[in-house]
Amino acid sequence: QVQLVDSGGGWVQAGGSLRLSCAASRSIFSIRTMGWYRQAPGKQRELVASITSGRDTNYADSVRGRFAISRDNAKNTVYLQMNSLKPEDTAVYYCKLTEAFRDYWGQGTQVTVSS
Repeated sequence: QVQLVDSGGGWVQAGGSLRLSCAASRSIFSIRTMGWYRQAPGKQRELVASITSGRDTNYADSVRGRFAISRDNAKNTVYLQMNSLKPEDTAVYYCKLTEAFRDYWGQGTQVTVSS
């Protein structure tokens, strides 16, 4: 088992930046893919970005060019750098990893972008 703790959310004006962190309770070195998801009120949870153990990345079209995902295996942490934030980025952001066919989620961190 592994516990994930999401942090770094907050309130920011449009155009601003935030960096989210996802700290795992144990090594993520062997975890093939980790991702950040978000869920806005009344909407389904959606994939924002993912990163593999080989540092290959994937982004939703809506955030490509503005967000950057990274992982630090030595710190057991995955980051999401969010720049040029827009009001439509407002959501609860969750970290996820999958291991042995089981999904593990962080508790989520609220991001609010005002216009």
